[in-house]
Amino acid sequence: MLSAVGQLLPLAVGVAISPIPIVAVVLMSMSRDAAATSAGFAAGWVAGITAVLAVVTAAAGAIHTGDGSGPSPTVGWVKIALGVLLVGLAVKQLRARGDHSTPKWMQAIDSFTLGKAAGLGFALAAVNPKNLLLCVSAGLQLGTAELSGGAAVAAGAIFVLLAATTVLVPVLGYRLAADRLRAPLAATQQWLSGNNHLVMAIVLALMGASVIGRGLEAL
Repeated sequence: MLSAVGQLLPLAVGVAISPIPIVAVVLMSMSRDAAATSAGFAAGWVAGITAVLAVVTAAAGAIHTGDGSGPSPTVGWVKIALGVLLVGLAVKQLRARGDHSTPKWMQAIDSFTLGKAAGLGFALAAVNPKNLLLCVSAGLQLGTAELSGGAAVAAGAIFVLLAATTVLVPVLGYRLAADRLRAPLAATQQWLSGNNHLVMAIVLALMGASVIGRGLEAL
């Protein structure tokens, strides 16, 4: 299991340092209904990561040994395709690095309810292409790791926890020490907003190269 967790770790870090959810949870922590919206966003974020990981892990496991004769090269080619897509998104992020416009949903965060915040968290984790590809890559890796049921669940839980750390920590920290964290969180949010595209380009390029490597190993 430790080997599988080691292979999942870079992907979990890639999801964790994605700037957009961090910016979103910081803004919600400073909104009018901070307690409800930030908690809702964190719950939706965790649920989205978990849902994608569970579905892809189950599908990858079935494909991996579907004919009973050993690992399927299909999974290797899927990993390579996902890696290429991640690198392509990295290039797209680099080209957009001069765009510092604020998304409309960020401008409306102050009016969010718990339900809307949870829905946004789920969408950013399970629908947004950048995080979706990273979670799909993790599911493929976990599904082809040939672990027992209990070990797979444990490795998946570790992935989800690590991937959600940068959302969960600000939510919990702000509840415990709001006054002390307000200024650091605001500074973090401003820096990430200004460097979002560059940070994501680096993350996606590194993760794409890693996933392509794993795919080549599986062929």
